[in-house]
Amino acid sequence: MDKNQFLEAIHHKMIVSCQAIPGEPLYVEDRSVMYLMARAAKMAGSPAIRTSSVRDVIAIKNETSLPVIGLIKIRYEGYESYITPTMREVDELIAVGSDVVALDCTMRRRGDGTTITQFLSQIRTKYPDILLMADVSTYEEGMNAAKGGADIVGTTMSGYTAYSRQADGPDLELMRCLAADAGVPVIGEGKIHTPEQAVEALRTGVWAIVVGGAITRPLEIAGRFQKKIAEAGF
Repeated sequence: MDKNQFLEAIHHKMIVSCQAIPGEPLYVEDRSVMYLMARAAKMAGSPAIRTSSVRDVIAIKNETSLPVIGLIKIRYEGYESYITPTMREVDELIAVGSDVVALDCTMRRRGDGTTITQFLSQIRTKYPDILLMADVSTYEEGMNAAKGGADIVGTTMSGYTAYSRQADGPDLELMRCLAADAGVPVIGEGKIHTPEQAVEALRTGVWAIVVGGAITRPLEIAGRFQKKIAEAGF
C-alpha cells in the first residue's frame, strides 16, 4: 500500500491502537495476544492498526491484512524518547513490513547527540519511500517534524512530556492548530476516552484519529471506572 492509498483508507476514520506493555494483563512474554484485539478492531471497521513490537506487527498483519503503523518502545540511556528512538528499531520495523513507522519526534534529548530533524533526515535517506508518523507533544514539534520530512504528524505525546498540555482528555486545540498549519495529514491521538471525544477530535480538521487505551487496555478502562466511583464517595 503506497502513501496515497494509505491516506485514503484512513481518511476521517478511527485507527485502533492495539498495544500491551510489560506489567499489563494482556502482555504475555512468550506470545502475542494483541492480534485478537486487532481482529475485533477490524470487525468494528478500523481501517488500520497501530501497534508496538516486531512480534505484534507480524501477528497483526497476518491476522488482519490491514495496514499497520509500527513502533517499538524501548529505553536507552541518554535518550528521553522511547518510541522508535534509533535506526535499529526503524530497521526492525521495516524488515517485518510495517506500512508506517511511528517515532517520537519531540525535541527532547537524544543520546547520540543528533536532533530529531537530523534523525528524520537519516531515516529518509536510508528509506526514501517509507511512511513516517511523527509523534509530537506541541505545535512547535509538529511543525518541525512536518518540515523535517514526516509524512504524518500525530498528537500522540501531548500530556506525556513535562512541557506539554496536561489534561485528562484529548488536546483538541493542538489538533486544530496542526491540522490547519502543518501542511501534512495530522492524526489526532492521545486521551480520547469516549465516542463523543472521538467525534470532537475529528471535527478539529484532523485527517484521522487513533484510539487505544479506551478500547484495548482493560486495566486502564477498569481503573477509570473505579476512580470515578471512588471520587463519588462510594
